[in-house]
Amino acid sequence: MIRIAVYGKGGIGKSTTVSNLSAAIAERGLKVMQIGCDPKADSTVNLLHGAKIRTALELIREKKNDFSLAEMTGIGFNGVVCAEAGGPVPGQGCAGRGIIAALEKLEEKGAYEVYKPDVVFYDVLGDVVCGGFAMPMRAGYAENVFIITSGENMAIHAAANIAVAVDNFKGRGYASLGGLILNRRNVRNEEEKVAELAADINSSVVGSLSFSETVQAADEMKKTVIEAFPESPMAHEYRVLAASLLKICGVELC
Repeated sequence: MIRIAVYGKGGIGKSTTVSNLSAAIAERGLKVMQIGCDPKADSTVNLLHGAKIRTALELIREKKNDFSLAEMTGIGFNGVVCAEAGGPVPGQGCAGRGIIAALEKLEEKGAYEVYKPDVVFYDVLGDVVCGGFAMPMRAGYAENVFIITSGENMAIHAAANIAVAVDNFKGRGYASLGGLILNRRNVRNEEEKVAELAADINSSVVGSLSFSETVQAADEMKKTVIEAFPESPMAHEYRVLAASLLKICGVELC
C-alpha cells in the first residue's frame, strides 16, 4: 500500500489536484482511498458529485463510537473511497486534534483492511504544520509528502514551512519529502521562483499543472477533470503527474 500526504497553502488547488490524481490512478485499476484532513471537509466533494459525507468528527461528537465504517466513508467516481476528518464546532476544540481523532478512528474501524486500498492520499491543509496537521507525516501513515505551490509569495512561504517540518521529523521515522508540485497561477517568474525554493530545500519540482479554465469548468460541474473532460489536455496533465508521483513511490504504471 502506497501512502501519500499532499500539503499546501489553503486555496492553492490542493484538493482539486488530489481528487484528480485519485481519479486518474483509479481509472488504471488501482484501489484508491482519499482522506480529507482539512476542517472545511471538502476534499472529496468533486469525487462525490457535490455530495458531502459525514465527517469523522461529526460522528464522534454525535455517536461517540457507536457508528460503522460505512457511515464515515463514501464511494466516489471510479470507486475512490472517500473520507473526511472534518473540524471542531467553531470556537470549540482544535482542528489538529480532530485530524488525529479521525485518522485513529479510521484505523480502529478497520478502513484499510476492509477497503484494501493500493494507494491512500491524505489531503492536508498546510497553512499550519503542527500537532494534528503533522499527523499524516507520522510513521504508519504517509511515506511520502508532496507539496503543492504556485509562484505566489504566500504559497511559497507555506511550502517552505512544510518542508522544514518534514525535515525536522525525518529522524523519527516519519514521511520523507517527495518533491514540489507547481500549480501555476501565471505570476511573474513563477517557474524560476519555485525552482529556487526546490533548491533551497534540497528537493525538486516533480510535476507541474497549467492554469486552466478546464479545471474551473469541472469544479462548477462538481466533477473531477478526469470525469468531466477525460480527453482534455488537463486530464492528460493529471495522468502524467499521477504516474510521476507513483514512480517516485516505487510503482510503475503500465
